[in-house]
Order: sequence, then C-alpha cells, then structure tokens
Amino acid sequence: QLQLMESGGGLVQPGGSLRLSCAVSGSTLDYYGIAWFRQAPGKEHEGVSCISSSGLSRNYADSVKGRSTISRDTVKNTVYLQLNSLKPEDTAVYYCAAAWEPYSDICTLVRDDGSYNFWGQGIQVTVSS
Repeated sequence: QLQLMESGGGLVQPGGSLRLSCAVSGSTLDYYGIAWFRQAPGKEHEGVSCISSSGLSRNYADSVKGRSTISRDTVKNTVYLQLNSLKPEDTAVYYCAAAWEPYSDICTLVRDDGSYNFWGQGIQVTVSS
C-alpha cells in the first residue's frame, strides 16, 4: 500500500526559504506522478507543483512560478519542493499526493480529476515575521 509522508515545514520569515520533502513508500516513483497541493484557511485547495512519473515533466502554479522547484531522488524515493522568496500568502497546510500514471510524461495540478488517490497527512508552513 502506498504511503506518503511530508516533512520540512515550519515557521519562516517573509523572504526566506524552505524545502519540503515527500517520502514515498510501498512503490517506485516510476509508477506515480507526485503533486504538491496547499490549503490556506478559508480557501480551496490549490495545486502548487507536480512532477510526472517519468521525471520529464514538471508544472508550477502561477503563484509560485519562478521561485519554486520540484525535484526527486529515485534512490531515496523522495520528492522535494523548494520554495524561495516566501510570502505571507504562502501560509497553508501543504499536502503531497500521488496519481497512478506509470512511466507517464504528464502531470496535472487539478485536484478533483480523480487521479490523486493517495495523500499525505499534510504539514504546516507559516510565513510570518
């Protein structure tokens, strides 16, 4: 059974950086597209970034484009999300999710298309002075 575990969140000042980790167990990353979503208080889920199971395709939300990088380590079976130049509006609970897309060259930031069937517990990121 696939399991996802986020780590690396916490409190950071505006303009700072952090790296979130999503450790995947139970299967290889070759079979799953991995996405990061976030939900701020009173707001809907927002797709932040995703990486395809092939590792060849990466997408970013406009809100983080240019200051965010998604990457993966296939040996550690871990996906990372680097966030730079953090803003208060980045404050949210961040979730990683997996979609069954073996050796696919695409990934999606649409949460409700039915493909993301595995989710982590979520981790808090707070950007405040």
